[in-house]
Amino acid sequence: MINPAWLRSFCTLVDVGHFTHTAERLHMTQSGVSQHMRKLEEALGVELLVRDGKKFSLSDAGERLYAKAQDILQALSNLEQSVGEDPPYEGMVRVMSPGSVGLKLYPHLLALQKKHPKLIIDYRFAPNSDVENAIAESTVDIGFMTSKSTLADVSCTPVAEESLLLVTPATVEMLDWETLMAIGFIDHPDGSHHANLLMGANFPEFQHIHQFSRKGWSNQIGLILEPVSLGMGFTVLPAYAVEAFHKPKQIKAHRLSNPVSETLFLCGRRQRAMQKRMETVIAEARRWL
Repeated sequence: MINPAWLRSFCTLVDVGHFTHTAERLHMTQSGVSQHMRKLEEALGVELLVRDGKKFSLSDAGERLYAKAQDILQALSNLEQSVGEDPPYEGMVRVMSPGSVGLKLYPHLLALQKKHPKLIIDYRFAPNSDVENAIAESTVDIGFMTSKSTLADVSCTPVAEESLLLVTPATVEMLDWETLMAIGFIDHPDGSHHANLLMGANFPEFQHIHQFSRKGWSNQIGLILEPVSLGMGFTVLPAYAVEAFHKPKQIKAHRLSNPVSETLFLCGRRQRAMQKRMETVIAEARRWL
């Protein structure tokens, strides 16, 4: 294996043409430069310098090495620079979160990408368990979860609170237990969990979600409120999902007397260094949460 330092000394010597001046340029001793030349010749098994007293010329092998070595040293310099670079607005950042948070953040992160085209946003919507596993397996860089991870490899920091809202058709004026029983529930993957949190804190009659007739179900966060807007039932959703609905006049979000919120956690793999582009995305996300 050829030591790059020997190659650098060799090329500098050829460029300068003098051992003493080469040593000065490289902040070495003259004997150190001579030692590099000797080790390089021994490693290659050829004579590189034809010495004549204090003067020298290149052998044929030396000429060939000089032509190749400059490209090698430039490639090494480029490699060092590219590996050491950590630009804040370039490269891909993989983000994963539950749907409601995604509806809130994704448009803003797209706006950030539009402003900095070399920054690529890869955004996935997924439930907490999938986010947790993806972070532990390092298949995403940044995760947002509405519950704290139990995995040792995943670190979680609380960054925001997201309110849970009971949402009915816009035609519902008086919200009471009898009205909810009459119109029924539009379910979704977190429907039971959200209903237990919010309705359990506000309705003494509430025991479990199965007290209501199930009038529909959707696993697409952007579509859960469609049947509600058509008067088919009510549901319970995080506030960001409600804010993002495209027909706000056809639904009514009710803030109950005992508000309930979920804590939103920023999650990442423990002990993993955070690159600047990830810090850029996190800072933008925090602006909007």
